[in-house]
Amino acid sequence: MSEKFRVASISEIETPSSQTSRWAPVRRHLDVGSFGINAWTADAGNEVISEHDEVGPRSRRHEELYLVVKGRATFTVDGETVDAPAGTFVFVHDPAAKRKAVAEEGETTILVAGGAPGEVYTPPHWERSAPALGYFATKEYDKAHEALMEAHEEFPDDPTVLFNLACAESLLGRTDDAIGHLEQSIASDESFRELAQTDTDFDPIRDEPRFRELVG
Repeated sequence: MSEKFRVASISEIETPSSQTSRWAPVRRHLDVGSFGINAWTADAGNEVISEHDEVGPRSRRHEELYLVVKGRATFTVDGETVDAPAGTFVFVHDPAAKRKAVAEEGETTILVAGGAPGEVYTPPHWERSAPALGYFATKEYDKAHEALMEAHEEFPDDPTVLFNLACAESLLGRTDDAIGHLEQSIASDESFRELAQTDTDFDPIRDEPRFRELVG
């Protein structure tokens, strides 16, 4: 194929992101550099777009444009609901607005594009861990660990990667590694201490004195 363009279908690049949704890493797969773009698919009754805003500590204050390409969804944006059959655009220009979308039909697919006005696009931090998250859903923790180690080598100080790496190591019985990486994550971002207190991925090591001392 020509080096001038690339072609891909959503179905051939999507991967599980949870037990109820699938993620198509469009930007990563096509190597899009100027804007963010991904696709999400879920069956009726499940969230296609999880509730979030764009003003968190690692958010980029992006505007986000959603297009329902298949099925039907109900969007909720700051408490207002929008019925969105296939072909509907929903543009959320306020980064602080809470938004989510729930599938109303099977195989509902939403394409999402985003970026910050007037800024050069840089990939969001969550994408660094995202390729591994599907393996947590399928309980292939060794593959999750492999993917997260690759991300860790590229971004050694990223607290989210470190936290997810610790989750995988806990589930694999690698207690020392899990506690070490969790400690690094918390040292970089204190919010991960509270997350570790309730994250079930740490149940295998929850009774470890070193773990209890670390998370409080």
